[in-house]
Amino acid sequence: MNRKDIAELAGSAGIGAWTAFGVLTLVVIGHEGTPLFTDEDALSWSVAHRPDMALAVARGLSATGTGVIPYALLVVAALLTGRTARQRLIAATLAPACLASGQGLRYGVMELIARPRPALGNWAGHASGWSFPSGHTTTSALTAGLLILAIRVRAPHGRTALCLAVGCWGALVGLTRVYLGVHWFTDVLGGWLFAAGWLGVYLCAAAWWLPTRLVTDRADGAVPPREEHAPPGPVL
Repeated sequence: MNRKDIAELAGSAGIGAWTAFGVLTLVVIGHEGTPLFTDEDALSWSVAHRPDMALAVARGLSATGTGVIPYALLVVAALLTGRTARQRLIAATLAPACLASGQGLRYGVMELIARPRPALGNWAGHASGWSFPSGHTTTSALTAGLLILAIRVRAPHGRTALCLAVGCWGALVGLTRVYLGVHWFTDVLGGWLFAAGWLGVYLCAAAWWLPTRLVTDRADGAVPPREEHAPPGPVL
């Protein structure tokens, strides 16, 4: 797949996710932040099914979706992904930058919408700020997407299993926020859509504008073909 194809695919996915996020945001605003379709059912089920072991696991998993852990994962992945010092430096700069800028934009959207969280009596974990879109969900989804990209680029064996594991981690972090009672399910859904949109736009921009020589070992990123010579003719 060449640069144009990558940019078009990433851009199309990003625009689609942004469109869905925009529709969901308008619905949330139109209902003045009150619970939507599955929100109350998901919260009620979560509150009614909280054994101590499950709560401990949910809290631990939720904690991996914020703070320094996502950035550390991205830096480690970047160092393992690059083949040269320059590639490692570029990857270790761009991946955290994508996450940080996405978090900053999400925070602005969250402040603008100002959706209240579920009632404090339902909480079984720490939370702060407004509710939509979910911060832990957005952060873990962005991190998972970038890690999967790194795995696809550099892991020759077992990458399908690794990608599935990383994707499950990103999804479960978001779901723990509902299970812990600090977010509505549509907050989590909004976080997933927001992350997909931002990641698509970021990858599209990188594919168009990042010089290929900084990413690949050759200018075109391809393995040079083996030169073939015609067999010598008969000596006359």
